[in-house]
Amino acid sequence: WLAGVGDRIVGAALNALHKKPCHAWTLEELARTAGTSRSVLAERFQQLVGISPMQYLTQWRMLLAANLLRSSNSSLMRIAEEVGYQTDTAFSRAFRREFGAPPAAWRRGQEKKSMAQGAEPVSH
Repeated sequence: WLAGVGDRIVGAALNALHKKPCHAWTLEELARTAGTSRSVLAERFQQLVGISPMQYLTQWRMLLAANLLRSSNSSLMRIAEEVGYQTDTAFSRAFRREFGAPPAAWRRGQEKKSMAQGAEPVSH
C-alpha cells in the first residue's frame, strides 16, 4: 500500500479510510472524497495497492479489531462498532475470514500466548 500513499488519488482514499475506519464507506463516496470517479479510483487502487478499496477497508478494520481484542477488555459488540460493523455477527464473519477464527476464540488464543511468554493477561 506504500505505493498508493504517493499517488494523489489513492493517497487521499487511504487517508480517508485510515481517519474514519468506522464510517460506512461506499466506493462512490470514497471516490468523491478522493476527487475522482469510482472506476478511476478502483483501477488505480487495485494497481497500486493490490486489492480493491473495500477489501483494503475490511483488512484495515480487522487489523484495528485485532489490536483492540489483544489490548483491551472491550466487548465484541463494542469493538465491532468501533471498527464499523453494525452487528457482532457481521463482524465475527469478517474476522473469521481474515484470521481463521472467531474473535472471542482468537482473543483467548492471544491471551494464552501472552501468558506463555510471561506477559500479564488482559483482565475481563
